[in-house]
Amino acid sequence: MTAIRGVIFDVDGTLVDSNDAHARAWVDALKEFGHTVQFEEVRRRIGMGGDKLLPEVTGGLESDSPEGKKVSARCSEIFMKQLLPELRALPGAKELLRALRDRGLKLVIASSAQKEKLRELLRIAGADGVVEGATSSSDAERSKPDPDIVQAALDGLRLPPEEVVMIGDTPYDVEAAARAGLKTIGFRSGGWTDAGLEGAIAVYDGPADLLAHLDTSPLAAGAGSAATPPQAEKTPPQRYV
Repeated sequence: MTAIRGVIFDVDGTLVDSNDAHARAWVDALKEFGHTVQFEEVRRRIGMGGDKLLPEVTGGLESDSPEGKKVSARCSEIFMKQLLPELRALPGAKELLRALRDRGLKLVIASSAQKEKLRELLRIAGADGVVEGATSSSDAERSKPDPDIVQAALDGLRLPPEEVVMIGDTPYDVEAAARAGLKTIGFRSGGWTDAGLEGAIAVYDGPADLLAHLDTSPLAAGAGSAATPPQAEKTPPQRYV
């Protein structure tokens, strides 16, 4: 594999322990509008855009319909006012970002979150002043697992796809990255098993785990270093416990 010079990070479940909070906000907002949806049904869809999640869990309520807009707005309000103040960065998130930056890697964010939410999540993750940019749902026509948001982040890096890797915690990150021509490093911190992250070139428990194994990870070469031997691409994904 060519030496990696840029990293595109997801945020929810990857840098911040927020997936359960997002699911809870959707469940509570939907209940206020007469839709009883099981937490688990919402939780397994966290990571895709709300415009895709909402019709799937309600059986067809579109996000751009009058009711859909009200539900989405209420969901954001619940998340921002009630749940976000309690959120914390995942262990090792801040340290991982700084370690990769210190190695000369360019870091950007690609999230399906709205800009206001993303700004706060990046603050919690300790990404301010570390990442070079961030793309949100407002920067792309289609949300994950469509590749638009990841492609926008890649365009901002101005690096060829083979020199960039995506780091995410859901199958939607893996799919979006693949459709943008990128490989993915998966994190179990979002609640998915290795099987759910199929397609990732390596899977770790979370930021702290990747940081501990950084020198043997796909990011080990760092910016501008010699490429990994070609046969490495043919070996099974690395799995760390």
